[in-house]
Amino acid sequence: MHKVLSNKLAIFTFVFPGLAFFLFMFVAPVILSFYYSMTDTIAPGLDVNMVGLSNYTELLFHDERFWLSLRNAILLGLGFVLIQHPICIFFAIMLDRIGGKSEKWFRTIFFIPCVISVVVISRMWLTLLDPTFGMFNKLLSVIGLDSLQHVWLGDPNTALGSLLTILIWSGFGWGLLFYYAGVKGIPEDIYEAARLDGAVGFKLHWKMTIPLLKPVIAVQMTLAIVTALKQMETVYLTTNGGPGDSTQFVAVYLYNQAFAASQYGYANAISILFILVCLLATFVSNKLVKGDSIEY
Repeated sequence: MHKVLSNKLAIFTFVFPGLAFFLFMFVAPVILSFYYSMTDTIAPGLDVNMVGLSNYTELLFHDERFWLSLRNAILLGLGFVLIQHPICIFFAIMLDRIGGKSEKWFRTIFFIPCVISVVVISRMWLTLLDPTFGMFNKLLSVIGLDSLQHVWLGDPNTALGSLLTILIWSGFGWGLLFYYAGVKGIPEDIYEAARLDGAVGFKLHWKMTIPLLKPVIAVQMTLAIVTALKQMETVYLTTNGGPGDSTQFVAVYLYNQAFAASQYGYANAISILFILVCLLATFVSNKLVKGDSIEY
């Protein structure tokens, strides 16, 4: 091994493929995107007029739709962290406590939404929330709450909340999988020692399980924020940012600017800011929850 590590040709042979892949698949596209963001071109390959930082100036100081889309993405990220993740942790602990065949059955059931096509999930929720024949409004009618029937995805006041519910539900299985793996990795003798010290029930998991899941929580927070910022498919297939701009998200807004509004240079400016926001969010989340390694 020492001979291999001291051989520069061997080091180059091992490092070059991965480095080349990173440069051509990540660095080069970012540089090209930054170049186009300084232009007013409407499509790649067409005439390019350099406009400097005007796209960024317009985006940061005059584009209310961009800030609205960023706000919605932040709300979704908070929904993941403050609503989805606590529920995932609770069910992960419950699954671990149940054990046996029931544990396997419930684990499979909870993960089913994650293996269903985004198109199918979007179509299903559009049907459930349909104001005319949707199950939600029908159920409200059956239990005598007709006054609560609503155009859930068609009203700006309820569309964002309804969409956040869909996204939190559809991603529940992935969050549960991560936390479940984290809980299963905690040795049982730690719990036994805690019980001998008087920690039982909620106190046991608050004092032991949650702190031991800290590295998993750190990873999950980062993934939740990045996922919220790049959320597109479900939004595009259900509301496409409407009604109005009430459910506009950054990725959907970028797509519409590039391909619907033919503002390719402006869309690339959005993509560059999008990358910076993702990096900043990742840095902040890692600082808030430091995922230090834990040895049992």
